[in-house]
Amino acid sequence: MRVLSYNIHKGIGGRDRRYRLERIKHAIERENPDVICLQEVDRNVRRSRNDNQPLLLGKYFRAAGRCFQLNHRLKTGGYGNLVLSRWPILTRHNISLRHGTRKERGALLAVIDTPEGPLHVANCHLGLAEQERKWQVERLIAHRLFAESSHLPTVVIGDLNDWRNQLHTSVLKTHGFEHVTAPISRFRSFPAYMPVASLDKAFARGNIQVVAARVVRTKLSRVASDHLPLVVDFHLGKND
Repeated sequence: MRVLSYNIHKGIGGRDRRYRLERIKHAIERENPDVICLQEVDRNVRRSRNDNQPLLLGKYFRAAGRCFQLNHRLKTGGYGNLVLSRWPILTRHNISLRHGTRKERGALLAVIDTPEGPLHVANCHLGLAEQERKWQVERLIAHRLFAESSHLPTVVIGDLNDWRNQLHTSVLKTHGFEHVTAPISRFRSFPAYMPVASLDKAFARGNIQVVAARVVRTKLSRVASDHLPLVVDFHLGKND
């Protein structure tokens, strides 16, 4: 199975500043993912032609499961996290990760009914400050809605803005998560045209066997957004 995480920057190219949602679609389609976790997805915003991107992307990929979390509201519309799945989504929850008066952030939780069993996914977009990110991950893991599915194989994935690579050692490791996107030298994803920072990460816990993980570096992905996509191939192991 394959999960793809991608901060699509509202469909706006990182260098040319042009809104081209088709580039995002094609960059994703080339990887043929089963589960798609997107961040900075616009809905009814002028800069993106008032497109309902969650609906358009869900239809394009013929997703059996789709859920959207509106994180940041604008004068009209807003943007947030989106999960699309080849298989049905059994449960979905939105968790606000806003820290004080800082910009609204969130985690979109989904339990997906995969052919290998239920998979718990947390699609996250975290803040820019280190202490803010640590608080956000601690809040996520302690949240009752996250705990409801903590017995399932779990993937925490998304644009974590963890450029110093602190979240695993400071929080996630103590809760049994393995760092999938290490070493960071292999997973630099931002800025897309000349990546120097590893911002897009994945962590796994439970009966998950990671086969491979990589950042997608193609001519198309370097221009479609300001981030590169992250792809993780895995299987769910059987319970003893």
